[in-house]
Amino acid sequence: MKLSPNTAPTEPDDLLIRFHNLVGAAVDVTGRTHGQATRWYCHGCAESSDYADSVYFTRSKANDHAGACRAGYHRIG
Repeated sequence: MKLSPNTAPTEPDDLLIRFHNLVGAAVDVTGRTHGQATRWYCHGCAESSDYADSVYFTRSKANDHAGACRAGYHRIG
């Protein structure tokens, strides 16, 4: 598979976990490991968490999203 900015985006400084969705786009969990300070973002469909939560819940929601998302946004042209 050809890597794109969506499958291999630059890692943010606060990256905790990186999943990949069904077509390889990255789903990042960012924030701090303690408290309710983590969020997730999908580089395929641009969906993200509604609010900050603990890493335990954010990781679960990001993993669920990665397991169902088929978006692989690629710019043409």
